[in-house]
Amino acid sequence: MAAAGVFAVGMMGTTLPTPLYGLYRLELGFSELIVTVVFAVYALGVISSLLVAGGFSDVVGRRPILFIALGLSTLSAVCFLFEAGLPLLYVGRVLSGFSAGLFSGTGTAAVLELAPRERSARAGFAATAANMGGLGLGPLVSGILAEYAPWPLKLPFIVHLALLAVAFAVTRLLPETVYRPSPLPPLRPQGMKIPPEVRGVFGACALTAFAGFSVLGLFTAVAPDFLARTLGEHNLAVVGAVVFSLFCASTSGQLLMARVGTRMALPLGCLILVVGLLLVGASLMLPSLPVLVVGAVIGGVGQGMAFRAGLTAVSFVAPDAHRGATISAFFVVAYVGISLPVVGVGALTQALGVADAGLVLAGCVILIVAGVGVHLWRRPPAAR
Repeated sequence: MAAAGVFAVGMMGTTLPTPLYGLYRLELGFSELIVTVVFAVYALGVISSLLVAGGFSDVVGRRPILFIALGLSTLSAVCFLFEAGLPLLYVGRVLSGFSAGLFSGTGTAAVLELAPRERSARAGFAATAANMGGLGLGPLVSGILAEYAPWPLKLPFIVHLALLAVAFAVTRLLPETVYRPSPLPPLRPQGMKIPPEVRGVFGACALTAFAGFSVLGLFTAVAPDFLARTLGEHNLAVVGAVVFSLFCASTSGQLLMARVGTRMALPLGCLILVVGLLLVGASLMLPSLPVLVVGAVIGGVGQGMAFRAGLTAVSFVAPDAHRGATISAFFVVAYVGISLPVVGVGALTQALGVADAGLVLAGCVILIVAGVGVHLWRRPPAAR
């Protein structure tokens, strides 16, 4: 679907810097804590965007918000292209976060609404796969370009700018799915707006997304440094491929969700995620690259299965007039999970080292996921 392609290109830009943090550290001389802070300001941008404008596309339409998101992504790529120190890195990451926040709710709603009714199940997979697939392509493409092509800190963003130009052209051709009243009502920040009929499903599903996204944050912010310092793996293409494997596995987990159903996929996804995290913890203690990759793949399957099931359950019960805002609230919780734990790991790294700090995060997430999984097993949400 064309809308899913636009969604994927937009999300791709948010993870392009992942294999490049080591190069930025050599160039600018900052610590692992600063790496996680640079990563986390992106999540703050996402959360701010979702809280302020999460429901705007329900009023002004999907296409105008998609255009704004693409524009912000373009500005972010330009910041990285011309970076000369930490200030532009911070600005670029914040702009990338604003873009991702708009894409998360609006892109998902657009993909779902543009699909024919008889393909609604496939549309749900297309939306979540575009999200995770785009996030996975970012580190893979930038890692390969940085390792085997010239201008390692420039070329990935030049390529992304070219893809964004195509995405702009495609978005112009997309039909609008939202009726826009004339004149438009005033746009006001809606914050965390969760309709009453959604709240019974929202809590456990959002907490599962929080835990799963904290795993994504661990890999995209800390795993490259762990690979280089502990395992001696300095090939940026390999670093990008390891992170890509996690997001590919997440996409596979989303596909499997359709076979087992939403009610079963939520607790089962939590169980699989726990197994993956145990293997990731084992890889940090050994240390072992193969075990890390296997843990990433298994954990990614569990994360994707639970994430898509949670998003499907929440979207299913959300009223049409507030679907974009409800989906945005779901992503707010998820992106809190991708930011706060990662900054904590960055701080712990100063005292414990990368491996032990990663073990602490893995242990905390295992406890959360196990608790939520038991709850969902006993009280599954009412969803298709």
